[in-house]
Amino acid sequence: MPAKIEAARKLLNRPLTLTEKILYAHLDKAADRAFVRGEDYVDFRPDRVAMQDATAQMALLQFMTCGRDKVAVPSTVHCDHLIQAKVEAGTDLQVAVDSNKEVYDFLSSVSDRYGLGFWKAGAGIIHQVVLENYAFPGGMMIGTDSHTPNAGGLGMIAIGVGGADACDVMAGLAWELKMPKLIGVKLTGKLNGWATPKDIILWVAGKLTVKGGTGAVVEYFGEGATSISCTGKGTIGNMGAEIGATTSTFGYDESMERYLRATSRAAIADAANTVKEHLTGDPEVYANPEMYFDQVIELDLSTLEPYINGPFSPDLATPISKMKEAAAANGWPTNLEVGLIGSCTNSSYEDISRAANLAEQAVAKNLKAKAKYTITPGSELVRFTIERDGFINTFEKIGGTVFANACGPCIGMWAREGAEKKEKNTIIHSFNRNFAARQDGNPNTYAFVGSPEIVTALAIAGDLTFNPLTDTLTNENGEQVKLDPPTGWELPVKGFAVEDAGYQAPAADGSHVTVVVSPTSARLQLLAPFTPWEGTDLKGLKVLIKAKGKCTTDHISMAGPWLKFRGHLDNISNNMLIGATNFFNEKTNTVKNQLTGEYGEVPAVQRAYKAAGIGSIVVGDENYGEGSSREHAAMEPRHLGVRVVLVKSFARIHETNLKKQGMLGLTFADKADYDKIQEDDVIDVLGLTTFAPDTPLTIVLHHADGTSEEIKANHTYNAQQIEWFKAGSALNIIRKEFGVA
Repeated sequence: MPAKIEAARKLLNRPLTLTEKILYAHLDKAADRAFVRGEDYVDFRPDRVAMQDATAQMALLQFMTCGRDKVAVPSTVHCDHLIQAKVEAGTDLQVAVDSNKEVYDFLSSVSDRYGLGFWKAGAGIIHQVVLENYAFPGGMMIGTDSHTPNAGGLGMIAIGVGGADACDVMAGLAWELKMPKLIGVKLTGKLNGWATPKDIILWVAGKLTVKGGTGAVVEYFGEGATSISCTGKGTIGNMGAEIGATTSTFGYDESMERYLRATSRAAIADAANTVKEHLTGDPEVYANPEMYFDQVIELDLSTLEPYINGPFSPDLATPISKMKEAAAANGWPTNLEVGLIGSCTNSSYEDISRAANLAEQAVAKNLKAKAKYTITPGSELVRFTIERDGFINTFEKIGGTVFANACGPCIGMWAREGAEKKEKNTIIHSFNRNFAARQDGNPNTYAFVGSPEIVTALAIAGDLTFNPLTDTLTNENGEQVKLDPPTGWELPVKGFAVEDAGYQAPAADGSHVTVVVSPTSARLQLLAPFTPWEGTDLKGLKVLIKAKGKCTTDHISMAGPWLKFRGHLDNISNNMLIGATNFFNEKTNTVKNQLTGEYGEVPAVQRAYKAAGIGSIVVGDENYGEGSSREHAAMEPRHLGVRVVLVKSFARIHETNLKKQGMLGLTFADKADYDKIQEDDVIDVLGLTTFAPDTPLTIVLHHADGTSEEIKANHTYNAQQIEWFKAGSALNIIRKEFGVA
């Protein structure tokens, strides 16, 4: 690393940020010039790949077709998404193991066959397990989940991607990324009282919004950064996905060293210590950050109060002292029905120990949780250790329920009793996302995001407007009592412990392992290559839907009960865009079929167009495709015959996923042209025969009244990505390189 960083310093002829050090140390080929941030596409060589079970199915189905015999870099699969939270950990895990046997057997066998590490159901959530086992300072990894940046807590550049990107890296090819811009966050002071690392990212999300970090890496530095625990840094990196950031990272420090040693990686800590001056930004950078970052924001941690973000968007930030006022002004229901802690964002030992301290206080002060209260440990390592240390027993004393070591309610895998009634209600959780219907499928659930400590305090109070910093509660004896600021342990005093972490190593020789996919399976389906571009402009496209407002990957390809079809492209395509609001009638999953004039469900109408050999276009609003990295949101429209997605702006991962699958992802040159798209329009896309970087395409709108008008559409395709489009997908080019028909 030192030699590569020194070469980069000479190339740029200036001091380097940590982000630049890691990026330039992971180039596919030595650079002969400084890359332009926000403009140049650059090829990198990541150190490893991680995949969760919902996205791994499609990623590995793609990898199986590319002609490689073994993964080229260390890669792992983590079974965390398919476990539904309903009763409690043991019961729910057994149901998942039984109901998902076909998928787990597939993932286990394909991991054996191609040399991937396999983490069984119940082992833990991908990001917590990666932090505990694989993340390391100065490294670069990609993961098929948008919260992969959790590993930034250990000083990595860790980036969420779609499965096709993972397929590239596992096949031994370079991985392409536009050189990111840099946002510096200077943290001064030190957290105190009720404030936590979660409140830092909730504050940042309020400052930058859900798209303010798009195309940028957020680098945290300053005395405040070094005062935060390693897992606290992970929380901040994790939820950086909510501002659209490519990733977030921190310089190597003593908290990272402590965590590495506590998780049985002393050798990594020793190695990092020998090059620690290279594992943080140069001193000149942090002394004058405005000279080296594209944007700098500063936060004095000693002044930070807890934040509660929401509802319906993770960037709607309200300091806890203003929540009563905000709830009244907005008509938010204040009776709190459920408080949920844990998830990949906040399930460390430190998080759980501080929440347990509040539960202990509640028991001592004769309080019980007025709201339902659930705990989701991040890994079996954490769960076993907190059980040993008595925290689970403490939670049970205030009525808490421990769910399995899995994503559960955070991703909609929550069989919440009564959610089907669609009643207006309020919950608060320590997760990362709170889009409408995300947790329980009920669009009328007002979901708020807070730290585990605030979630616990509010669950005890049963009131969204309770401020534990100032307010008292009436206990069972009728006395007024106040919760003290929580305390806890950064790491377990007795060390971590576990009996079975849930890891399965791949076969020493996987060449004899057979991966079986039944042709009659409803959950797994071998992939057929997408057809190449026909070599002409696209004409006669029907408007499938003009999506209004926020259209996340949850709206495009819902999770929850649909997760069971993540390995079967045709079946999961029946959820395509069913959550998007149709601009023309303000309804979801109801669009006009231009062939019949009747209204129908989005997938059904699109299947009718496909059967008739007619292409279609999806029109969208700002930050289209924000949220999860799920490439199904790009593969489903591709599979069903959508040819173009035309929007005001894209979220980074979704735009890349569309390109990888051979789709045309375009943006309005003039955002006001969104208003020109009419329900019965027939649309032509011109200029494809001379498709070239930095050259806009022409869109012709043929209106039902016989008039036509032209608008311009921009794109960000480079020469290589244009070849993906022409070939029908990036995977088709990989197959060709490896001699697969």
